[in-house]
Amino acid sequence: MAGVGPMTQDWEPVVIRKKAPNSAAKRDEKTVNAARRSGADIETVRKFNAGTNKAASSGTSLNTKKLDDDTENLTHERVPTELKKAIMQARGEKKLTQSQLAQLINEKPQVIQEYESGKAIPNQQILSKLERALGAKLRGKK
Repeated sequence: MAGVGPMTQDWEPVVIRKKAPNSAAKRDEKTVNAARRSGADIETVRKFNAGTNKAASSGTSLNTKKLDDDTENLTHERVPTELKKAIMQARGEKKLTQSQLAQLINEKPQVIQEYESGKAIPNQQILSKLERALGAKLRGKK
């Protein structure tokens, strides 16, 4: 490679080998192979839950009983019917579409749609924005 300029490339293959087994693993392998050759009984023991994703003490019955006993009704607070009607009525008086109203309060049209269909979880900040944009009082009659 005499007279090699700075722009040449070395295309020699680089071989990367996996690390060779350490001496302990070789010794184990040798003893097992020697035992096989001599005809001795080789006992293999399968480890409990080896290579599985199960816990050693899979006490699932405890958790399922808790779930079965749990009778608490867990639901989110939804937009009340009076509020839905008040938003729609005020928006109608201002002759605004859902998307125009959403633009006025810097929210997505989907937010207005959810409030008017009663699917939204009431948010005080959004409600105050709606009151300001529509010029109507939507809260306070609870």
